[in-house]
Amino acid sequence: MQNYIDQLNEAQREPVLQKDGPMIIIAGAGSGKTRVLTIRIAYLMHQGVDAFNILSLTFTNKAAREMKHRISDIVGSAEAKNLWMGTFHSIFARILRAESDHLGYPSNFTIYDSQDSARLISSIIKEMQLDRDVYKPKQILGRISNYKNSLITVKAYFNDPELQEADAMAKRPRLGEIYQQYVERCFKAGAMDFDDLLLKTNELLTRFPEVLSKYQNRFRYILVDEYQDTNHSQYLIVRALSDKFQNICVVGDDAQSIYAFRGANINNILNFQKDYEGVKMFRLEQNYRSTRNIVEAANTIIDKNKTKLDKIVWTANDFGPKIKVHRSLTDAEEGRFVASTIFEQKMQNQLHNGSFAILYRTNAQSRAMEDALRKRDIPYRIYGGLSFYQRKEIKDVLCYLRLVINPKDEEALIRVINYPARGIGDTTVEKLTIAANHYKRSIWEVMVNIDKIDLKLNTGTKNKLKDFVTMIQSFQVIDQNQDAFYITDHVAKKTGLVQELKKDATPEGMAKVQNIEELLNGIKDFTEGQREIDGARGALSEFMQDVALATDLDNDTTDEDRVALMTIHLAKGLEFPHVFAVGMEEDLFPSAMSMSTRSELEEERRLFYVALTRAEHQAYLTYAQSRYRWGKLTDSEPSRFIEEIDAQYLEYLTPAETNYRYKSPIDGDIFGDIDKSKLRLAKPIGSTPPKQHTNNEPRPDSNVRKLKPVAGTNPNSSAPNLFDNKLTIGNVVMHERFGRGEVVNLEGVGPDKKAEIKFEVGGLKKLLLRFAKLDVVG
Repeated sequence: MQNYIDQLNEAQREPVLQKDGPMIIIAGAGSGKTRVLTIRIAYLMHQGVDAFNILSLTFTNKAAREMKHRISDIVGSAEAKNLWMGTFHSIFARILRAESDHLGYPSNFTIYDSQDSARLISSIIKEMQLDRDVYKPKQILGRISNYKNSLITVKAYFNDPELQEADAMAKRPRLGEIYQQYVERCFKAGAMDFDDLLLKTNELLTRFPEVLSKYQNRFRYILVDEYQDTNHSQYLIVRALSDKFQNICVVGDDAQSIYAFRGANINNILNFQKDYEGVKMFRLEQNYRSTRNIVEAANTIIDKNKTKLDKIVWTANDFGPKIKVHRSLTDAEEGRFVASTIFEQKMQNQLHNGSFAILYRTNAQSRAMEDALRKRDIPYRIYGGLSFYQRKEIKDVLCYLRLVINPKDEEALIRVINYPARGIGDTTVEKLTIAANHYKRSIWEVMVNIDKIDLKLNTGTKNKLKDFVTMIQSFQVIDQNQDAFYITDHVAKKTGLVQELKKDATPEGMAKVQNIEELLNGIKDFTEGQREIDGARGALSEFMQDVALATDLDNDTTDEDRVALMTIHLAKGLEFPHVFAVGMEEDLFPSAMSMSTRSELEEERRLFYVALTRAEHQAYLTYAQSRYRWGKLTDSEPSRFIEEIDAQYLEYLTPAETNYRYKSPIDGDIFGDIDKSKLRLAKPIGSTPPKQHTNNEPRPDSNVRKLKPVAGTNPNSSAPNLFDNKLTIGNVVMHERFGRGEVVNLEGVGPDKKAEIKFEVGGLKKLLLRFAKLDVVG
């Protein structure tokens, strides 16, 4: 143990050795907070604290697994397994399953993801015959989520006239009824959504003092990572659990609080010292990740914020290269610059694709980057896109598995009751739903008692429903004695899902079959891993909870070497040698949606701070002068955040824009066109006669589009660079947009000379050489 403590610097060692009492660790970017947390937990165990009495809360399962692995190296895997360590949601789901009877839920309750919740909301809106253009399911779900995270229950909502008036003003006066219906339907289905995992934990600890006392005594030492990202609901749970012994250690960085849109409250970390008496504060200010240039540049940014805790982040690392700033004409050109730079850096420095990350403010920005990377044959991966577990064929299998565990799960049942097709149509499902609502029972219970209820169904339909019930019940019997892999393999075959997918012989259809195979591979790996955990047997219920609480980054198990593309929010906690922060433009970053108040602007600035501090060695800031938004080309100007960085840390790859231009609120078109011919001065008789123009030459005042000539050429020359015989059929050329290609034909002469080029990615293109930007490479 002493060897591990000796590896820490003095600032890191102090919080590790502080055993008791409330404490806060302000950890700057790249300061080694994970190492401090890990060794602190190991030190507590070394000092005699039982692993069962330690609760460690993280924000991703991946972070929890990495910490537990490190702790295993120090204290041994046997003791490390006894730690209560995981995300807020996974730990509280574990508590809720153990105490579910207090709240009237089954211990095997289903956890709805956002798709399940949105589908249920959509069904309720349809049943209530409301206008979907006014009551948009995703917006309603977002509103309900905010209510739950603010501890506004259905009862609290109907007791608050201001909330009801606000929804009425937004022309959604029946939102409260939807909320009530949603909560009742989830309860009837034995399901909780993600927000319920926090709300119901608060309810459990508030309404049942004996349960609170039980967990207060169990969790005598509590550690919370990323405390600045906690919302009000999480904050109250931590307060309640730590109140008795007050041995609470929170770690965070106010400069990286970027989740206000998800309910995170920066005041939780700013006011921590007011919540507990005798709080000891420790600061980790040495950055081990980034170059001195990046660290000091980031400091100049975050200093502009007024709401912050005092700290000075520094590093002993080399100064490193300056932050490179690049201006492009368009977003497409911006993408080409990024792809070209990655290609060149890989070739010159023998770097892997995984050394590069492209970070953007919104997911929509990925398109231009993807196009450019594909044309350069650079493999990449988008994080935060469609999760593997959200693909239709995977979701179908998972819904069958959810029914095995909890047959009352109505969203799962409705999804698969007639897939693959078994003759149970929408009309039958509607009759089942109406009956379930009438009797206040689940659809499953109605189906089990189908002979006792008169639903006006013919004998054939009743038999099909009975067959479905029998099939699910047979799966439940198998599940009692077999692991998750066996039951999933059995379900995929017996339901006919795999056979149905194999009917589609297209590459897309085969890919879906391969995805199910990959799911089975993942479950096999999971069940093998569960054998190492005390008390776990690799059961289906264990796997389903693991899937329900997984995040996109948690599922990143691929070893493929790819450039990472993701939003800045998703990049938090990660690091890369080379980082491109793209789209550095006003109204994009900072976002036009987040500049109405100082607090919103300061959050955007913290987000930029996070983006910059992901870089270990080199950071690039890129922006475009024009960008397509909603199908229209709009002018852009550089982000204020670039100007906020001290100039000594920047290197402009293109000249910085310094020309001031007033943007008039008046539309210039209202003045019409100017007839310049009337402005010409009369010339004396006998002066040089006007030049005669041939039919092939444009007149000076004709409306001819002015195209930009090739750089380095004389636009007036009749045969510049590539117009002569140097370019021949068979030449290999490189085009900055289309990539590598071969000249297959030439036609025309002089300024009208054209080349037909077969590009490796873009196919056959005919280019006018006068304007084509080509490099002959072979």
